[in-house]
Amino acid sequence: MSITPLAAVPSRRATPVFRGRIGRDARSGGHYAVPHRYRLHLSTACPEGLRLAIGHSLLGLDTSCPVTLLPAVPDCPGGGHAALRPLYEASAHHYTGPALAPVLSDDWSGRIVSTHAPDILRDLDRFRHDGRPCLYPTGQESVIEAVERMCAEDIEEAAQRAGRAGADPAERAAALDALLDALDRLDRRLSGEEYLVDDRLTAADIELWVSLVQLDTVHRCHLDASAVHRIAGHRALWAYARRLAAHPAFGRRLDLDGIARRHHGRCQGLEAAGAAVQILDWAAHATETPDASRR
Repeated sequence: MSITPLAAVPSRRATPVFRGRIGRDARSGGHYAVPHRYRLHLSTACPEGLRLAIGHSLLGLDTSCPVTLLPAVPDCPGGGHAALRPLYEASAHHYTGPALAPVLSDDWSGRIVSTHAPDILRDLDRFRHDGRPCLYPTGQESVIEAVERMCAEDIEEAAQRAGRAGADPAERAAALDALLDALDRLDRRLSGEEYLVDDRLTAADIELWVSLVQLDTVHRCHLDASAVHRIAGHRALWAYARRLAAHPAFGRRLDLDGIARRHHGRCQGLEAAGAAVQILDWAAHATETPDASRR
């Protein structure tokens, strides 16, 4: 698969309010990678929260970095969570913005380390693995970053533009073409490989799998049936999604009801015919055993 380096393409994800890092030296600002100090606050109905929950599970950090689960639908204006307000106010004097998730907090200080999900996942990968694989293997960082950008720009944002109500038909068609081109490239890659990078499960697989979940459970609701059938035609890609859904770290973190409630609470777009064309039965595949998913 040809994954064009996309480092020069700006990400359109929300700018993080806090962006501290966990490290092993003084440059980390005193946030060393030690167990039982940090805590994740997230909702698995949110794509960024779901990515962190999967990575956290793969790394086996349940006891060394506990997770506080938040409601699927934020309970404050601007998408904030009331439960996070004390952390934000302790971390920024006179903070008036929304208390957004996800958050990595420092239990020692009672303050926020970071609200930037990609950095958080990379920093969690710094903890001891006890024989577990690294999510960011040495030498593969640029490839994983390219996959992250492809998912953000050419899948999720392209799908949003393709289903945007009131948009110019030519713009919607161009966005759908960009989406299908990205899916074509990924499908060709996965037709001969089990995983995206280095023949092992990495952060690139977490990124793509969550993007596919969003594509099928959220974005297809605003696409026409023909577009959804073309998306569903990427057999290797959706077989890969089905296989990972059967992995406990993936399927057990999937909150389909929460995703639906979050979508309906935020979305102001019009439902299209594609809403009736489900690509995968995610709930069924999430309860399969890994061996059964390979049949």
